[in-house]
Amino acid sequence: MSSDNVVLIGEAAEELRDEFLHWQCRLRQMAMREQAGRPSRGMRPKVETKQGEELSPGIVVLIHKTDSEDSTALFRHQVLKTQDPVERWEKAVDHLAAAYFQRHREFSDTLTALFGPGHGLPDHLLNHRHVVLEFYEFSRRYRLPCTVAELAESDAVFQHTYWHNRLFNPNLPAGVRILAFQPDWSHASVINEEEEE
Repeated sequence: MSSDNVVLIGEAAEELRDEFLHWQCRLRQMAMREQAGRPSRGMRPKVETKQGEELSPGIVVLIHKTDSEDSTALFRHQVLKTQDPVERWEKAVDHLAAAYFQRHREFSDTLTALFGPGHGLPDHLLNHRHVVLEFYEFSRRYRLPCTVAELAESDAVFQHTYWHNRLFNPNLPAGVRILAFQPDWSHASVINEEEEE
């Protein structure tokens, strides 16, 4: 499954999607429990063109529950409840380290990334429309061809991304932009590098 020329159909594509989301949930739970919420390498994919040109060495991406309204409301409440950034951070880590990432099947496969105003990368990615996100951690490498789109502020996934980021960064400026990455699982691949040796 390591070749970019392999096309996965039906169950095989669904299995890869399921495996990736399970892996992401595990990485994120570990980051919350062991790294105080700091994103690990596997949460910061490299971004390339389909031809392999690097567009970014790494962007932090989020995963979202399919039904994210309750989570968004909770994140927003926690942000507005206290002006103490340390207390806010600790509450966020406690919540996300508990059962939040326990059930990977509750998560959508849409990934998002937040960028500050004036950052040039979002326009560059949108101009390409299709990019490859390469995730790597613990000898496992996923390559996900994705369609890129910008989310409107009114979008539920925009709001979820925004309030999640506010939990960890109280100084988010006005005018942030949020991009969504929708994987094409039929052309995605995984490499377990231990198996290759």
